[in-house]
Amino acid sequence: MEGAASEVGLPEGRRERGLEMMRRVYGWEVSDGPGDFFGITVEHLFGDIWTRPGLSMRDRRLLLVGVLAGQGLNDVLDIQIPAALANGELSPDELREIGVFLTHYIGWPLGSKLSVQIDTLIARHEKHARRDG
Repeated sequence: MEGAASEVGLPEGRRERGLEMMRRVYGWEVSDGPGDFFGITVEHLFGDIWTRPGLSMRDRRLLLVGVLAGQGLNDVLDIQIPAALANGELSPDELREIGVFLTHYIGWPLGSKLSVQIDTLIARHEKHARRDG
């Protein structure tokens, strides 16, 4: 497993590898934290699972967006969609198409909420890009 981390340019230690992957996934600085739950999240989910070979970051993000949308977890989508835009994993057009596609599987109420959320987050991203650019 340690070899997989090296291939994607991550540190070798589980904790450090997990923190770096969390930073990549969320798109902001993540500090180490206390407690078993945080440690398990960092070391296992981000240090082991997100760094496994076989799927790209974009693949993982697509899967995660689909799962979150299907469960109506829009608060977590508020984190994942901006990170996908900021990291260049998904374009505004791709995200809008994801909204159209998923609506037909997750149902109209969840899908219409998702589509509005996508448009809102894209507008926020583009506003920040204009301000910062």
